[in-house]
Amino acid sequence: MTTIFAKRLFDGEHWLSNQEVTFDGDRIVSVLDAEIPEDTEKDVVDILAPGFIDVHVNGGGGTLFNHTPTLSALKNIVQIHAQFGTVAMMPTLISDDYEIMSQAHHAVCDALKQNMGGILGLHYEGPYLNPVRKGVHNEFQLRQPNEGILATLLDMSRRGKLMVTLAPEQVREGFIEWLVAEKAIVCIGHSAATYDEAMKAVDSGARGFTHLYNAMTPLASREPGVVGAALQTKTPTWCGLIADGHHVHPASMRIAIAAKGCEHMMLVTDAIQSVGSSENEMAFLGKKVRRSEGKVTTEDGTLAGSDLDMATAVRNTIFLIGRTPAEAFQMASLRPAEFLSIDDEFGRIKAHYRASLVALNDDYRVTKTWIDGKVVWG
Repeated sequence: MTTIFAKRLFDGEHWLSNQEVTFDGDRIVSVLDAEIPEDTEKDVVDILAPGFIDVHVNGGGGTLFNHTPTLSALKNIVQIHAQFGTVAMMPTLISDDYEIMSQAHHAVCDALKQNMGGILGLHYEGPYLNPVRKGVHNEFQLRQPNEGILATLLDMSRRGKLMVTLAPEQVREGFIEWLVAEKAIVCIGHSAATYDEAMKAVDSGARGFTHLYNAMTPLASREPGVVGAALQTKTPTWCGLIADGHHVHPASMRIAIAAKGCEHMMLVTDAIQSVGSSENEMAFLGKKVRRSEGKVTTEDGTLAGSDLDMATAVRNTIFLIGRTPAEAFQMASLRPAEFLSIDDEFGRIKAHYRASLVALNDDYRVTKTWIDGKVVWG
């Protein structure tokens, strides 16, 4: 049994004061009112919250998953991001050839078989994207889907969660329905689709929008574009938001949240290997990228993922765009849990939920992280 005393606890929905959280193994047993303990050996934390869930992580600690699609790379990425409060993630593979996709698939399957804490599944960002909105993706890797080859990679959904980011205008009729039937979570991204094309994809089962505003057709007066489809509320969908102040202007983030509501916004990092690393120049998919002033770019100035971590994303949501701490924590944990349909295990601090938690000080900086009941940082 492990017991943590929290001066302030956010249970996923409400703030509580002076709470004792007890867990046994990887599960929370109880959350109870308590007095501040006199026993100095007990863990006493300023703020305790559900651990953060990041559905878009390309790398960390000098490791880019595309460059090293291995089990050891996953362990390193999890360990690095744990220091920023991330307790569960969808490692993300940027558009690459099928051999690399297969290696990534096997690595994540091995992690899931071993019940490796922190890994929920796999996110293929591409390669079925529109070259017009390719961003940093290599154009020679973008292509039409081959269902025969894909079938062997989609069994991920029988082991863990599987996300596929695609441009709906680039795939054949019925492809999104086929992916959804295979239990994949389909997201729209790197797309030049019209509003009608994007809404058709939503009607076909797409439920997410990858890094809102970036690499998609904008909202305009007579053509709402993919952004307009993302911000509609008729059909519930979730938007990933890179809250680093570089990918999206703070005013644009505020406008999106006002239109969509916090309930369907989730913080993501799109982090590359620079996070948790001291390197400022690094190789990236055959290019050279540089980190400067909190962002990473190619030599021509194209954003190459981000240098963002989840704890910073939470602070930016509070201090840069003016949302409440409760909303920021929910966008970092409960909302992605709902998006992935794992909110019966993650996103709340209550009995029977995973003991995957983050402790923070009053400045919202991480002091300790637990994944499945084990201290992994702090």
